[in-house]
Amino acid sequence: MAEKKKTKGFSRFLNNPVDFTLVITVLLLLSIGLVMVLSASAPTSLQETAGRDSYSYFVRQLGFAILGVIGMYFVSKIDYRIYQKFYKHAWWLSIILLVIVLVLGEEHGGAKRWLNIKITTIQPSEIVKFLMIVFYAGILVKNRDDLGKFFKGLVKHVAMLAPIIILLLLEPHISTSTVIIITCCIMMIVAGCKFWQFLLSGITVGAAGGTAATVLYLAYEPFRNAFQYAVTRVVTFMDPWKNVSGDGWQVIQSLYAIGSGGLFGAGLGESKQKYLYLPEPHNDFIFSVLAEELGFVGCVIVFVLFAIFIWRGILIAMKAPDMFGSLVAIGITTLVGIQAIINVAVVTSSIPATGMQLPFFSYGGTALCILLCEVGVLLSISRASSK
Repeated sequence: MAEKKKTKGFSRFLNNPVDFTLVITVLLLLSIGLVMVLSASAPTSLQETAGRDSYSYFVRQLGFAILGVIGMYFVSKIDYRIYQKFYKHAWWLSIILLVIVLVLGEEHGGAKRWLNIKITTIQPSEIVKFLMIVFYAGILVKNRDDLGKFFKGLVKHVAMLAPIIILLLLEPHISTSTVIIITCCIMMIVAGCKFWQFLLSGITVGAAGGTAATVLYLAYEPFRNAFQYAVTRVVTFMDPWKNVSGDGWQVIQSLYAIGSGGLFGAGLGESKQKYLYLPEPHNDFIFSVLAEELGFVGCVIVFVLFAIFIWRGILIAMKAPDMFGSLVAIGITTLVGIQAIINVAVVTSSIPATGMQLPFFSYGGTALCILLCEVGVLLSISRASSK
């Protein structure tokens, strides 16, 4: 009898409607992103194939997008509450993945962030982002009665994040570290940790982080190179025109692209800066190409779509049937929102340059698949909230 009741409940969950507004918003963002990858990647693709193929990046991204949408659908059918049973495993799996990439990962540009699995390369840090959301949602639910306390609440939970961040800095992967820290901190505040405690501990953590960074700088050459690279980026941000043909090149080309877009843009496919002037036009700086081709109006449309995504994500979190679902929804929504904000801030030279992708837009197959599956989890929470 109990088995029959459980099966009936699961069937009812599968038949519950998802957040249709969120689905349409995600599909619109994905569609615009694919069009922009097609446009932005064509010159680079032609160069790499000696003029034979201008669609290589687009075809690959389209394939992963289709897989991602299928994954999003199936994940949305899985009751999200099953993840709560494995939240501790999520932390250990994150550690294992980051250690593996440090030992066996491929090095590009002085950083070890990629694992070659023959058919493609993946960034374990993309998986770790979601695993940390699951872990913190689970641990915060378990320790909900202690969240208002300084040591048992804030300090204890922040300490659990330290090994993950250290491993990411050893790759080094500063941008992902920043996103994970912000996401987990927002989850902790939403769960019940005191905001003033974050402010008070900021000085302590800053001092400890500075000490750790100094030790790593002196003892670990890859981190030393990354630190020097970060300093160079800050100096370049302050005055990119000081070294027009060097470190300031990508920021200046990005500003040229955005500025020349005007109100309505030069037209789809008409970007000039994507012709090997703008580094990574189909990846980190794809928003610059979008601004040049679709103009201010196109940018506003994209901003509105991301705003709708964040709005629906917060609404799903508020309506979630339990605290775990609410925290996971907040975590995924924050993850997407923070990445979008940082990417746009970088390409507009509002903050120093960092390797942050624009969700649903930037080229990267496995990252896109993982992102769409995370949206599937968000839709699963919305399905559980439906009556």
